[in-house]
Amino acid sequence: MPKDAAVEEFAGLVRALKARDGRSYEALGRRLSVSASTLHRYCSGATVPEEFAVVDRLALLCGADGEERRALEAAWTEADRARRRAASPAPVPAVSAAPESNPEPSAPEPAPGPAPDPTAQDPSAPEVPRARPRRGAPAPLVAAAVALVVLALAAALLGHPMRTASAPAPASTTPGRTAAPLPFTWSIGSQLWEGGCGHTYLVDRAPRAVAQPPIAADSGAWAGTHGAVHGGEALVRITVQGRSPSDAVVLHALHVRVVDRAAPLPWNAYRMDHGCGGAFTPRHFAVDLDRPRPLARSVDGLDASGAEVRKVPAVSFPYKVTSSDPEELLVSARTAGCDCRWYLELEWSAGGRTGAVRITDGGKPFRTSGTRGRPAYVHNSVEGRWITDSDSGQTG
Repeated sequence: MPKDAAVEEFAGLVRALKARDGRSYEALGRRLSVSASTLHRYCSGATVPEEFAVVDRLALLCGADGEERRALEAAWTEADRARRRAASPAPVPAVSAAPESNPEPSAPEPAPGPAPDPTAQDPSAPEVPRARPRRGAPAPLVAAAVALVVLALAAALLGHPMRTASAPAPASTTPGRTAAPLPFTWSIGSQLWEGGCGHTYLVDRAPRAVAQPPIAADSGAWAGTHGAVHGGEALVRITVQGRSPSDAVVLHALHVRVVDRAAPLPWNAYRMDHGCGGAFTPRHFAVDLDRPRPLARSVDGLDASGAEVRKVPAVSFPYKVTSSDPEELLVSARTAGCDCRWYLELEWSAGGRTGAVRITDGGKPFRTSGTRGRPAYVHNSVEGRWITDSDSGQTG
């Protein structure tokens, strides 16, 4: 199938950057924390990266100016839209149910009238008939609007301002003082696979109602459609980049905060196993969520992007980042015995300022659940269906 024009245009810009730099795919991949084969797929248009951050770092490494980076981001946006259109998940078979009965009422009953007002006209006078709502009129919306008007009038008479759920009161701030912006930017990737090749998700659906595995770049859309939870392990990549080329930001520590523990989810486990290129994990931190107070331990990484797999020695905090020298932290959070919700805190300092940034999954805690003993499935691409994995009792 021919490539989309937007994908081809984006791939051409990436190829031009790579050609300008002159370094090999492996050398550039190390700096970008991606495998050589992954970078090659970006250049060929076989894959569009899920996030722009990795391409922006490539542009910085290759000396692109601000205008070139903006053009690259615009091209990536169009290519990403094309990728999402092409990878729309297949419709999930719906569970059949009896048709819902919705008989037409013969005539709506009139709503109960308001309580009599002693200051109004003679209560013994006959009640004036009220108009019935027109057939099909949104009576609930009308009732809600009337209720809001009544509340507003009551609030005005009592001298109290009215607040609604859609318009919360603004948070209080100290007059004349505003929070200074962070001296760095950060972004995360929370739907990562081990080496870009395999992962386990827990899904509360039978195999016939689960679509085939996506490619790694489309894992976020697949997981969202299926309400999937990371099974046994969650990988989170944090990219931190300073705002200045000369004023460094020092990253001091990464803390793990577990906010909720429950029994592992009783859902089916689905394994995403694909053959692909190697990976490069330079700043790797292991977290055991089953410990009472989990810590992010710096561990050795692996460089599997070349012909031989090489160990990358662990490097502990602190790290320094600038606008031209960003840093990536890969957190591997594992659990066997809980359905854990957790987040991270990154301590930093710069120019006499200190602080801690809360790292979450779009404002919500990350979530990882053990899979031990759960029914496990792998996808048979020849038959086009999920089949039982004989090693189902060994995950998590």
